[in-house]
Amino acid sequence: MNSKILIGIIIGVLGAAIGIVALSGSQIFNDVTQGGIGKISQEPATVKPIQIELAKLEVLSVTGEEAQIKVDFKITNPNFKSVMLQVIKFNLYAGDKRVTIAQIGDRPEGAIEGSNYYTILNTAPQIIGDKITIKNSGNDPEFWSALENNTVQWRIDGEANFNLSSMTSGHENIVPFQFSP
Repeated sequence: MNSKILIGIIIGVLGAAIGIVALSGSQIFNDVTQGGIGKISQEPATVKPIQIELAKLEVLSVTGEEAQIKVDFKITNPNFKSVMLQVIKFNLYAGDKRVTIAQIGDRPEGAIEGSNYYTILNTAPQIIGDKITIKNSGNDPEFWSALENNTVQWRIDGEANFNLSSMTSGHENIVPFQFSP
């Protein structure tokens, strides 16, 4: 057989395979749900939102100048595949007054910066947290007194940004949350 005809057949078969994958998208390669690869489905793959719980909010230390607060979140992934948690952004309130804005992780912007994300597996929840330092400006002695006496009524609200660690279904997802411990 002529080598030009053989190369033409190989290129045609590869082109057809690429066309089928490109046009079918996640219908054939649904790697989001269990048993999804090779399973042809008319429904698009759905991503379940991660579940966020407040694991701990603890005042570690209070001095006249600053206070250290530990905030931990329990993250559970209900999806079959692991997810990449990029960032948790939240506001910390004492009653109705916003005390601070905090962020765990980051979202890379541009091609130069590397990613700093947490991989959340579906097998077990993961605790992710950070220590927050609050400086005493002297403008709110009532709040600082309540902080020293550990009588602050805390409230946290924010959002978590995550993506699937999947090549075929990797769009961005946002989960809002609010806690009043």
